[in-house]
Amino acid sequence: MVDLVTGVALLLLLVAVAGSLLPLVPSGLTALAGVYGYYFFAPGAGEDMGLWLLAGFTVVGLVTALVEHFGGALASKAGGAETETMILAGLSSVLLLFVLGPLGVVVGVVAVVVLAELRAGKEPREAVVASVWTVAGLLGSTVAQFLLTLSMLVGFVTFVLLLS
Repeated sequence: MVDLVTGVALLLLLVAVAGSLLPLVPSGLTALAGVYGYYFFAPGAGEDMGLWLLAGFTVVGLVTALVEHFGGALASKAGGAETETMILAGLSSVLLLFVLGPLGVVVGVVAVVVLAELRAGKEPREAVVASVWTVAGLLGSTVAQFLLTLSMLVGFVTFVLLLS
């Protein structure tokens, strides 16, 4: 039973790492599903992992989920976009993923940010700068998700499987 649970946990962590680079896979939550599945269903896993390590995995997984959903929108705000534009960027990135796919998200979010900033009375140059920041945030959040989920996988293998 432990081998099956461990295998499923590792599989979910690997899917989370791959999912950080692929759309439609909630990488942080998938990684947490693997960790919590192991913690609750592997016999003796509670003693092997301990509450502090579980808490650490939880924090990293939740930060990953936040970065995944709000990274691009927060970057648009950092680039000088209005709060309304930031909200529109976040909503449009989620909606456009289902309509246009990953490339459509980038192109669509750029268009949404530029149009929203122009509608708010900004100069075209300012609108483009805000959209560039948004795209940088989208791409940067992907890198951050990858590194965070990879750290969860490495931490799980190291501290739970090898050192326990």
